[in-house]
Parts: sequence; C-alpha cells; structure tokens
Amino acid sequence: MRAVTGFTLAVGVAIAGAACSSGDQPVRQPQAATMGASPFVSPTPTPPPLQPFTGRTVSALKPVLVVKIENTHAGKPQMGLRSADIVYVEQVEGGLTRLMAVFSSKLPSQVGPVRSARISDLHIIPQFGKPALGYSGVQPKMIPYVKRAPLFDVSDSAAPSAYARVPGRVAPYNLFASPKKLLAKAPDASKARDIGFVFADEAPAGGVPKKAYTVRYPAARFTFTWSGAQKRWLVTQDGAKDVAAEGGQQGAPTVVIQWVKTTRSQFHDVNGSYTPLVQTVGKGTGVVLRDGKAYNMVWSRSSEAEGTTYTTADGQPMPFARGQVWVVLASKKPVAP
Repeated sequence: MRAVTGFTLAVGVAIAGAACSSGDQPVRQPQAATMGASPFVSPTPTPPPLQPFTGRTVSALKPVLVVKIENTHAGKPQMGLRSADIVYVEQVEGGLTRLMAVFSSKLPSQVGPVRSARISDLHIIPQFGKPALGYSGVQPKMIPYVKRAPLFDVSDSAAPSAYARVPGRVAPYNLFASPKKLLAKAPDASKARDIGFVFADEAPAGGVPKKAYTVRYPAARFTFTWSGAQKRWLVTQDGAKDVAAEGGQQGAPTVVIQWVKTTRSQFHDVNGSYTPLVQTVGKGTGVVLRDGKAYNMVWSRSSEAEGTTYTTADGQPMPFARGQVWVVLASKKPVAP
C-alpha cells in the first residue's frame, strides 16, 4: 500500500510539472476580496469647526484672551479692538464705561490702552473656562478675588515684557500690550467654547427697522448706526465717531443691548466713587440689533460658569449675524450707584 501511494504521488507531481512547463501561462483566479465587493466609498470629510464667538468657520479653536481697554476720550483712538471677537461695554465709576475685549479668532499686533480690571469682569469671565486676562492693576482689596478667579493673570505686573508705553500718549493712557506675548505667558488658557451665542446668515422674522439706536449711561452715551454698505452697526460715543487707531470706525454686525441690574459693589476709588456691580446672572430683557433691525429679546444665565442664552419673544433662539458681537451691559434708566 505504501508503494502504491508513493507511485501515485509521483505521477501526480509529474503531471503537475508537465502542465506548468507548457508555453501557456497559468490562469489567475479572481482575488477573493474583489468578488462581489461593493465600490469603495470615501469617508465624508469632517467640516471645519465654527468659532462659537463669531459663528464663522475656523481651522481650529484657539485660546481665549480677555483684555481691559480704556473707553474715555483720553484713551482714544483704541488699537486692536477691531480684531476682537466680542466687546463688552461695562459701567465703571463716575458713570463712565470701560471695555472688556475677548480675543480668540485672531490677534492684533497691539491692543490698548490697557487699564485696570473691575469686579464685574470676574463675574463675566468664568463662562470662558480659564482664559488669560490682560489688565493694568486692580484695587488692593480686589487682589484676593483676582487670585481666586478662574483665569491666568497676564497683567503688566505678572507679564511686564508683554507691555510697552507708546510715545505720543499721556500716562496712564499709553500702556499697550502684545496679545501674542500675553498668551505665551498663559499656555494653558482655555480654548474658545460655547457661551450661548447662536448665529445664522438670515435674520429672523419680525424686528423693527432701525437706522440708529442710542444707549445712555450716567456719564456716557453710545449710538449704533446701521451701515448697509458695511453691513455693520457703526459706533458713535458721546456724539463723536469712534474711530480705530488702525483706521475706520468701530462697529459690529451684531449689537446686543442687555438690560441688567447695576448695583453698588463693596469697592470704591480714591475719590469715594463706588464701583458698579453689573449683574449678568439671572434673567432679563434687551434688544438685539442686526441687519438694520431691532429685535426684542429675553436673556438668561443660570450661573457664572454658564453662558447666556438669548431668545426671541416666542422663546426661539435669537440668532446673531456672523462676525464681531458687541454686548452692551446697561440699565434701562441710567444708574449711578
């Protein structure tokens, strides 16, 4: 049996060898993977993210830098403000105002004049996570509050190399900062995230056509005038056009007039003027300006760690126009606490 088996195998090998030695090439069988396989479909590319502060497409979300900026005639013209994603207008001592500019999408080469922070800033900032805060000093009694706040201190005392005095301006209105250097001192600053803003290319139904809208503080007055050519609300302050140091008038596609309660804080300046506390947590009403119209809205913010939601009268999200947003925190009746 073993001999027969060996012979059979030998014959089989000989036959196979003869077949392969012929001039014909062996027939290749189809690859198993291609038999009945469906055509290759490329995956759908992931769309680029939307910047939550402006509603515009960006390649990536970047860290957040907040800078306090002078907003009186002595500090004009301001530099770098046109590059901000959000500009908050806050009441300070004497019924005047100061700006809190939020940068993330892009950084200007310089920003300023940089001025001191206020207690209201510390109530607004937590919604951004832990951003970097650029400022020039605070009242001594407020220092412990700044140290406890969720922020990276990049003030002129904490990051002096990021600041410089600009010639041709009078102190204290000549201190300017490099946003790039400020963020270099805060490498772990939180990146931009949702703070409640909703954006849409098309304006919602309703609204009242408006050519201009004025907001008054005890010692300041803002008028926002619609420019159809620029698709922005241009800023006039105290009767004068608010012109940027880079050229052009300050303005934004969306202006949010948020009526808030303004009370007296525990802090005051050397002249005895108390620092206003702008209360941005809770509920209230306001007006949103976009596309040449004014929309009544309702705002709500449940806690300092959360952003603010803005809705229309029927409870639907109030969409902003894409681009820079000004949030004007004011009282319906000017109050000097």
